[in-house]
Amino acid sequence: MTGATVWLTGLPSAGKTTIAHALADRLRAEGHRTEVLDGDEIREFLSAGLGFSREDRHTNVQRIGFVAELLASHGIKALVPVIAPYEDSREAVRKRHQSEGTAYLEVHVATPVEVCSVRDVKGLYAKQAAGELSGLTGVDDPYEEPQDPDLRIESHRQTVQESAAALHALLTERGLA
Repeated sequence: MTGATVWLTGLPSAGKTTIAHALADRLRAEGHRTEVLDGDEIREFLSAGLGFSREDRHTNVQRIGFVAELLASHGIKALVPVIAPYEDSREAVRKRHQSEGTAYLEVHVATPVEVCSVRDVKGLYAKQAAGELSGLTGVDDPYEEPQDPDLRIESHRQTVQESAAALHALLTERGLA
């Protein structure tokens, strides 16, 4: 089976990880080897010690991109729910995949910050509002939306299953599922 990296970018609490896990379940049920490279887990284990400066965020994204490409080049569907706020960092990951001949799809989970702050899965928006946290992507730190993603998902307008199905349809259309 053909491997691929599916990069899900969006604001904190946009629904990236939830959609990735729903898609992973479906792909595994169909017999695909699939891994979810969760941004929080990567930060804990592969990027421990990195902060949230632009340079550290770039380094983190490049590390994740390297691992994703490595997995994808070996026939695994690497689902990558990571904020990855900067266009140039995401583009560097795309170029790495292209240079290796590995399939890469960028998905923008385009959930408005107002919806994300209500979901506030990790309490980050509440901490930022209380002055306990600064540098929150999309609030007081930049998030550069993808200009031409392979798919844009508005998770606030559809269910998790509908979002995962749209992504699965894209993979099928590209001959990857």
